[in-house]
Amino acid sequence: MKTPMLAPSILSADFSNLGQAVAMIEKNNGSLVHIDVMDGSFVPEITYGQPVIRSIRPLTKLPFDVHLMVNNPENHLESFAKAGADYLTFHIEATNHSHRLVQMIHEMGKKAGVALCPGTPVSALLEIAKTADIILVMTVNPGWGGQTIIPSCVDKVVELKKLREEKGYNYLISVDGGINNSTLDSVLKAGSDIIVSGSAFFNGSLNWNC
Repeated sequence: MKTPMLAPSILSADFSNLGQAVAMIEKNNGSLVHIDVMDGSFVPEITYGQPVIRSIRPLTKLPFDVHLMVNNPENHLESFAKAGADYLTFHIEATNHSHRLVQMIHEMGKKAGVALCPGTPVSALLEIAKTADIILVMTVNPGWGGQTIIPSCVDKVVELKKLREEKGYNYLISVDGGINNSTLDSVLKAGSDIIVSGSAFFNGSLNWNC
């Protein structure tokens, strides 16, 4: 069994001191820095863009896991790659050209992730699972921090783990949303490789001993 990785989301950090947030991630055994990019269209909220990522890139050697909650993600891949992303994750619901996007990301020398909203079944990405580096299961509706986990979404992790074993695929399974001390065990037992945590990590209520 792979040792699970912690990917704290700076969406829940103090935006006036992101440098301190990155240092906290390093100090508390984070493996990735999860960066949620929202466009106000695919999801209602607007967060930050390439300049913010460029500004914190020199502060750490940890990989940047950039989660693009945006429409037409193909228009933004190159700029976020240049800004410092190591992983570029787009939503299967946001594009009709998922194969091409994965190809574009790999051509840039980056890792490709594909995300699923709670209402999207695993079957929606069967044709692309083979080439993905990460599959991100949203366990809350994307766009807001501090939500309660949707238990049925954890079943997708089990399904994805089974698919990976049966087909010999190599993607990592990431979960994002409502992860705290009371839900952590369930997503780990389901087979998650990457745990994204925002509010619980930054308010100190997530006990990470993995």
